[in-house]
Amino acid sequence: MDGLRQRVEHFLEQRNLVTEVLGALEAKTGVEKRYLAAAVTLLSLYLLFGYGASLLCNLIGFVYPAYASIKAIESPSKDDDTVWLTYWVVYALFGLAEFFSDLLLSWFPFYYVGKCAFLLFCMAPRPWNGALMLYQRVVRPLFLRHHGAVDRIMNDLSGRALDAAAGITRNVLQVLARSRAGITPVAVAGPSTPLEADLKPSQTPQPKDK
Repeated sequence: MDGLRQRVEHFLEQRNLVTEVLGALEAKTGVEKRYLAAAVTLLSLYLLFGYGASLLCNLIGFVYPAYASIKAIESPSKDDDTVWLTYWVVYALFGLAEFFSDLLLSWFPFYYVGKCAFLLFCMAPRPWNGALMLYQRVVRPLFLRHHGAVDRIMNDLSGRALDAAAGITRNVLQVLARSRAGITPVAVAGPSTPLEADLKPSQTPQPKDK
C-alpha cells in the first residue's frame, strides 16, 4: 500500500499534461492534487462499474457549466462569457454527434469514462481548455468557410416557413368565414299574415250539417 502511494505521489510530481491540469485545478479550487487524483480515480471506477453512468456524465457536463455560465453573466468581465459560450457551442455539437452514435458507442466499456474525460477536458481552466482548442482548430474554420451558405439556407427556410404559415392562416380564416356564412338564421314567430288577421271568427267557415 505504501509502495502504491509512493508511486502515485512520484507520478504527481512529474511534469505532464495530467499533472498540469491537476495543478491548475488545485490552484483554482484549493484542493490538493492527490485528493483530486483520488476523486478522478473513483469517478472513473464508478463510470466503469456503477449504475447510472449516463446520467452522471450528463450531470457533470451540464450542472457545473450552467452554474459557471450564470456567474459569468453576472460578472462584469466578458472573458468568462466567451469561455462558457465556447463550451456550449462545443457541447451542442458533441450532443448532436452523440445522438447518432450513442446506440453503438454506449456498448463499449470505456465509453462513459471517455465521455466524462472529454467533458472535463472541455471545461478545464486555461490554457488546457478543450472547448477553446476545438473551437479555434475545428469549429471556427468550418464556420468561416461555410457560414455564408448556411445563412442563405436559413433565410430561405425561414421565408418558406413564414409563407406556409401565412397560407395556412389565410385558409383557416376563409374556412371559418364560409362556415359562418353558411349558418341559416332560425325562423322567429312573427305576426300573422294580413289575410289571417282580417279573417274574423264569425267569418270562419263552419262545417255543414249533414
